[in-house]
Amino acid sequence: MKKIVLSFSLLLISLLAIGCSKGTDSNVTGNSGVSGDRVKIVVTSWRTEDIDRMDRINAEFTKKYPNIEIDFQPVKDTEYDAQLKQSLAAGVGADVIFLRSYDSGYQVYKTKSLMNLSEMLPTLKTFPSSALAAWATPEGVSYGIPSAGVVHGVYYRKSIFKKYNLDIPKTWDDFISVAETLQKNGETVFAQGTKDNWMLYEVMYAGLGANFYGGEVARQKLLRKEARMTDPNFVIALEKMKELQKYFPKGFQAVDYVTMQQMFGTGAAAMFMGGSWEIGIFEDLGGLDDVGYFAPPVAKAGDKLQYCFHVDAGIAANVNTQYPNEVKIYMEWLASPEYAQLYMNELPGFFSYTPGSYTLNNELAKQMQSYISDSVPTVRTVWEGLSAQDPSGNALVGEAIQLMYADTLTIPEAAEYIDDGLSWFYK
Repeated sequence: MKKIVLSFSLLLISLLAIGCSKGTDSNVTGNSGVSGDRVKIVVTSWRTEDIDRMDRINAEFTKKYPNIEIDFQPVKDTEYDAQLKQSLAAGVGADVIFLRSYDSGYQVYKTKSLMNLSEMLPTLKTFPSSALAAWATPEGVSYGIPSAGVVHGVYYRKSIFKKYNLDIPKTWDDFISVAETLQKNGETVFAQGTKDNWMLYEVMYAGLGANFYGGEVARQKLLRKEARMTDPNFVIALEKMKELQKYFPKGFQAVDYVTMQQMFGTGAAAMFMGGSWEIGIFEDLGGLDDVGYFAPPVAKAGDKLQYCFHVDAGIAANVNTQYPNEVKIYMEWLASPEYAQLYMNELPGFFSYTPGSYTLNNELAKQMQSYISDSVPTVRTVWEGLSAQDPSGNALVGEAIQLMYADTLTIPEAAEYIDDGLSWFYK
């Protein structure tokens, strides 16, 4: 298989510039790095589908450090944040923690539950500064290793597109034309549902909608309080999301995230608006030979792609771990090129921030990466700053779009729902 080699450190520097667990083995002293005693380090994440792949990655670490066992214990995505805070407060949190970016992760840091990684890991100084900022205090103290970014776009079934002689859509009109052709021929167009509303915001609005609300320029205006979610560009993005509703499957309001994945992964739908993190899921469900991918269609021909390349996962250490020596050894490995290469190939669609040159061996991941150089990268619309308090911007956008699809809110009312909830933007 032809492979590509790229320097992610250079790529991401330019693109992004815009207590604890108890060991269960005997003779545990917490000093296995010195004495040779066996220790178990518990790692938690919101990715329950990654257990086998993370176990294979961590097995490589244990080959180097046989006295340190890594126990990966993820929690369901929709329950993760609440359970993480509860477990840390109760003193039974995991030793090593996958952490969401910006406001969500910073709220965990403010509970004084996380280690200062600026002191622990001097190598972090070599990471892209804008990636570091997603897991750092306003004063620049790092509390999370910038581990992975993800992109958002559209998966499609190659065989179905070939059956109707369909080209990859580049503009929104092309996209709607493809959907019309598929629907007229009796195909299930999109494997989308609205039961889990986070997908409506994180993937659809922040991913496809960015080409209409203005991507990174518009996001920065929100952060500076120079724009509102009721402004015409953000409302137009909602209108475009509403246009897609007629192509959703029957009973879409009861279709949850797992069902969407299964629907597309087993070939029961022609397209799926999703994230790069789902490559491995589709590989496990039915294989990737018939799965293609394209970037979100632009508003009109000649427009620059606004590509949501989101800073997704950081890795933090529990300040109350019983095994600080072993955790430090593991964290150093997690910040290494060796881990980054293993992670990107075991979990294709996650793109590392660790400086170095890497080989991608997954064709879909290569396709996703290929769009970046000719785009204006951005991150999810209200993820930074506007989700620092309750109700968070993240929750508000998801809820508003869900209610819009249920015809409970009109498009202007959905925009007002978001904007009013931000109150305005925490005064």
